[in-house]
Amino acid sequence: MTTETRPEERIVLDPFVGDLDGESARLRAAGPLAPVELPGGVPVWAVTRHAEAKQLLTDPRLVKDIEVWGAWRRGEIPPDWPLIGLANPGRSMLTVDGADHRRMRTLVAQALTPRRVEQMRERITKLTNGLLDALEEQARDGVVDLKAAFAYPLPMYVVADLMGIDESRLPRLKELFEKFFSTQTPPAEVIATLTELAGIMAETVASKREAPGDDLTSALILASEGGDRLTDQEIVSTLQLMVAAGHETTISLIVNAVVNLSAHAGQRDLVLSGEADWSSVVEETLRWSTPTSHVLIRFATEDVQVGDRVLPAGDALIVSYAAIGRDEAAHGPSAGDFDITRRVENRHISFGHGPHVCPGAALSRLEAGVALPALYARFPDLDLAVPASELRNKPVVTQNDLFELPVRLTSP
Repeated sequence: MTTETRPEERIVLDPFVGDLDGESARLRAAGPLAPVELPGGVPVWAVTRHAEAKQLLTDPRLVKDIEVWGAWRRGEIPPDWPLIGLANPGRSMLTVDGADHRRMRTLVAQALTPRRVEQMRERITKLTNGLLDALEEQARDGVVDLKAAFAYPLPMYVVADLMGIDESRLPRLKELFEKFFSTQTPPAEVIATLTELAGIMAETVASKREAPGDDLTSALILASEGGDRLTDQEIVSTLQLMVAAGHETTISLIVNAVVNLSAHAGQRDLVLSGEADWSSVVEETLRWSTPTSHVLIRFATEDVQVGDRVLPAGDALIVSYAAIGRDEAAHGPSAGDFDITRRVENRHISFGHGPHVCPGAALSRLEAGVALPALYARFPDLDLAVPASELRNKPVVTQNDLFELPVRLTSP
């Protein structure tokens, strides 16, 4: 049996992300397939439950080809829609399926090997210690924005190292990616932002063709010189995808872990005493306050039944990880609690599931697994400088991301 859904029943996602937890609860209450409206008045559907998300993320009737989207074909989605860079980010492994996806994914996997990720540990540790040294100087001044001073620069330097991006580019990339993810970017700046980002990535690819290094971009170029290859445009889009996902997710993971431990003193005591381990902090943070709140977008090639609703052919689906992470059917009646001692029966899917699972998940876990214990070893009395309820989310519907994280590194 299906139910008809009138437009006024759609849950309008708040572009300013004023209450992500409340919004996620409303999405779960609406059922496993909820009708929602994205900023800009764009109607889509959201999968809000763990089991149904796993099913849909492996359903071949859901594809990444934007040409399947009826609203796009009809011209109802303007090219300067603020989220167009996330819905249609160029040809990469994120936006193709089937044989093309396997070809691109295989080449990326050949370049981003577990060995290459593990080799980053020493560099991550060195960067972490350098940032902590600088924090010690700032600790004397009282309140520090931990996001700006630590959680942001660490993954940005790591991804620049990994991809072979000149560090002089990082300040401008910070500005561009903030516009890229924001729902508040003026339409006149949307296309200019996407064009400039693609230009920086194209220049990076060109420089690595001329002078290869020990980095992932050079490895992708080298891998593409065999039988299965990536075109220059595919390398550019893949580079942009990996830089975007590679820093934003880890920033939010580190920030959210600090907020969670500060707001749950008993949990913090467990990990600082050694009764719980840091990997449990990382995994519970990924579940309970997932860095990626909503992932855009898949498109239905035919009608797909989800619970008592139908996802119609030609409609778009987003994956609402913020709602999914607290699904009681998957994580039990205490799903709404932050608990690093939780018995894991259903592992969270905050890095995705199925063919498009995040290829950088191991690196993000490694960064957080190095950064968090080092941070608290240096500053065991670290605490929020304001109540957690006063922290403000950035206007980014796809990321669980704060404007700033004011903390005191030592006891007042």
